[in-house]
Amino acid sequence: MDIYKKIKTKIDTRQPINREEALWFLTKADLLKVGQLADEIRRKKHPEKRVTFVVDRNVNYSNICESQCRFCAFYRKGGEDDAYLLDIETIFAKVQELVDHDGTQLLMQGGLHPTLEIEWFENLFRQLAERFPQVQIHSLSPAEVIHIAKLSGLTMQECLQRLQAAGLASVPGGGAEILVDRVRQEISPNKIGWEKWAWVMEEAHRLGMRTTATMMFGSKETPEDIIEHLFRIREIQERSGGFTAFIPWSYQPDNTELGGESASGIEYLKVLAVSRIVLNNIENIQASWVTQGARMAQVALFFGGNDLGGTMLEENVVAAAGCSFQMSQEEIVELVRGAGFTPARRTTEYQVLKEY
Repeated sequence: MDIYKKIKTKIDTRQPINREEALWFLTKADLLKVGQLADEIRRKKHPEKRVTFVVDRNVNYSNICESQCRFCAFYRKGGEDDAYLLDIETIFAKVQELVDHDGTQLLMQGGLHPTLEIEWFENLFRQLAERFPQVQIHSLSPAEVIHIAKLSGLTMQECLQRLQAAGLASVPGGGAEILVDRVRQEISPNKIGWEKWAWVMEEAHRLGMRTTATMMFGSKETPEDIIEHLFRIREIQERSGGFTAFIPWSYQPDNTELGGESASGIEYLKVLAVSRIVLNNIENIQASWVTQGARMAQVALFFGGNDLGGTMLEENVVAAAGCSFQMSQEEIVELVRGAGFTPARRTTEYQVLKEY
């Protein structure tokens, strides 16, 4: 029996694969065979042939960030001419526009601002929750939570509990990059290590908040690092069970200090498919049209993806790296239909609101 058949038999009998087998899939296996297996797993998990999306907006409340990651083209230092911090009324106007588009998810991220303590976020979240109860505040990141806690003289747990009480409902998986500290030291030396990222996520899960997990690949990591990242996500999910989805996306090098080249479409599809195969305990794998474009996202639906993320009424961070794919809700619906699936608008926590 060849290695592919051996591993496929293991998967068919619902046994999780190990790191060595996952690495073989990523580095040695035929792309189409890996994609076919990932597609089989997706069809078993989602037999209704439904592809979901959420109507959302990414409001970057500030571009001032002390982390200054080498892969990021968005951040600015405090004194730069185009550094900004949005006032609350501007944020309200952006969220009102989201509501006007039937939006239900607000993603707010702004990096590690040097002066914003927890009271600023509590005040903002309370007012947002009161004015826009139909919108889920799916915001911040583990690095931001730890930074806010430190600035405010709080423990991480106290900080997260207070943010939740103010209206924070779920936490996106931003700042994961690669969950291997050797890589993190090279691409984002001022950011938290992988264990602190996991710490925030598991505490959020303990508090009843659902979160997502992400991976940015194609910068300085090895195939072994990608596999380690996937297994660390799988192990967190085994312990706490709070991840709703996994989102792999490719590094965008333009206008960054790190430079280099972005991953190819073939590399993207391979990573996506292997993610579906390894993460047997995560229901939803998201195809990243924001970095890959509409056509590649459509292909990704046959390589394990079952979700297209958000309509992204606004997106600034990836766009700063010169990647500016955009799609309306109508275009996403047509993309899904064109691939032979049923489009469905969902909430942040994957409750279906409407099929098209």
